[in-house]
Amino acid sequence: MRNVLFLIAALSTAVVTASQPPAATEWLADPAQAARIRAVESAIVAAVPGETAPVLLTLQRLMELYKVPGVSVAVFDAGHMLWAKAYGVKQVGRPEPVTIETLFQAGSISKPVTAMAALHFVEARRWSLDEDINTRLVSWKVPANDLQKDQKVTLRRLLSHNAGTTVHGFPGYAVGTALPTVVQVLEGAPPANTAPVRVDLVPGTEVRYSGGGTTIVQLMMVDQLGKPFPEIMAASVLGPIGMTSSSYEQPLPAARAAMTASGTRSGGQLVEGRWHIYPEMAAAGLWTTPSDLAKLAIEVANAHAGTSSRVLSQAMTRQMLTVQAGDFGLGFALTPRDGAFGHNGADEGFQAFLRAFSSSARGVVIMANSDNGFAIFERLADSIGRAYGWKGLDAEPDRPGTTVDLLARLRGLDQALAWYRGAMTKDTARFRPGDLNRLGYQLLWSDRTADAVKVFEANVALYPDDANAYDSLGEGYMAAGNKTAAVENYRKSLAMDPSNENAKRMLAKLGAM
Repeated sequence: MRNVLFLIAALSTAVVTASQPPAATEWLADPAQAARIRAVESAIVAAVPGETAPVLLTLQRLMELYKVPGVSVAVFDAGHMLWAKAYGVKQVGRPEPVTIETLFQAGSISKPVTAMAALHFVEARRWSLDEDINTRLVSWKVPANDLQKDQKVTLRRLLSHNAGTTVHGFPGYAVGTALPTVVQVLEGAPPANTAPVRVDLVPGTEVRYSGGGTTIVQLMMVDQLGKPFPEIMAASVLGPIGMTSSSYEQPLPAARAAMTASGTRSGGQLVEGRWHIYPEMAAAGLWTTPSDLAKLAIEVANAHAGTSSRVLSQAMTRQMLTVQAGDFGLGFALTPRDGAFGHNGADEGFQAFLRAFSSSARGVVIMANSDNGFAIFERLADSIGRAYGWKGLDAEPDRPGTTVDLLARLRGLDQALAWYRGAMTKDTARFRPGDLNRLGYQLLWSDRTADAVKVFEANVALYPDDANAYDSLGEGYMAAGNKTAAVENYRKSLAMDPSNENAKRMLAKLGAM
């Protein structure tokens, strides 16, 4: 009897398993899109110095070069999805594939989605764009100072990054560590790992990107609506648009956590605990898919055209996509010359790219479970633009830092450094110390310490007046175990820049202050 029961149970499991198709790695609006996808993923242009013609790379090759385990893409046009496709694996070193339902952290793309919710409630007359934000904050107030005597911190200024607030971004919190409340984040109080959010510029006078400012918006919304932030976002934006795979919950509940990709460092190592947790949900806490973000972009374009109003009216959407300060509208970064709106995002081990066009309701969303995602995004978007004949997705001419990095991966470090030295003498204005600095840290994080030191030494030789170049060389020597040389370079950096806190900290650690 036991054997019969076991056989019945086994057969039942087999039937259930057979009835559940594997999660999809590709979706097409029609069969014709398959040829376009093949063109996109097989002919990505890379300008490689020394080659007589642009080098064509496959997406798979790019992922291998930059140690990106997984990529997910969604492409849309005229307000409709064309295709979505996923590549690679959810976690480095494991075989489970990324699917089009796999969740990624969106990083700062969380901000324009938050802005849509805030503007939704402006239209509902729960608050206004131009009142002093302190009149709406209850559990915490923006600390007053003389800079705010005549100009106030307002929702409009917070959403367009010219409220004068501090704290650029947030590193998040490793799984298992203590999490701060939002008030503790704003106060910079333990266990928060960032500085207090304060106003140190006259509001409205200068554009400066501030995740701290978006966190003020988060607290204001919770104070005014009396609900958890993820619930507010689900009811006002995610639900109405049909973004069923998206959530601001931090940490995610188990059911959604099972659907996630795992973050990857630039050197190819898994982020400890698979990801970081972001109590700064409005600024960095969205988990989503490219297909869901495509739905959001389509809704924005349709609302701008007056054909949809599921979240915002046409008038408010047009205000959102009008430049308020610098290159920012209300939440979105804008390129007015071609009607583009979008945003980039980066959390620990994740990066994301959204670019769309209000006039044509077309665009691209790309997400990756790697700190190297941006090395792929622009080239992949360019390939999509060429395959469809779309303007506005063209990659910018390769920048020196991007070129030297790619050349080092394709042709070796010595050839890359030789190119950089030669090219710099011909076009000094385009070259910066950060070009080689980034390459050096990429090598350091990939456990190629000797090569990292070689790059940092070359950077100091090329930029002898740059304090940070010496600081980075000190980092390289420390990793190599050469403490004497590390001390020497930290001292040089500190002499050139007495405010260099890293040099002070490292010299104190080495007993060499």
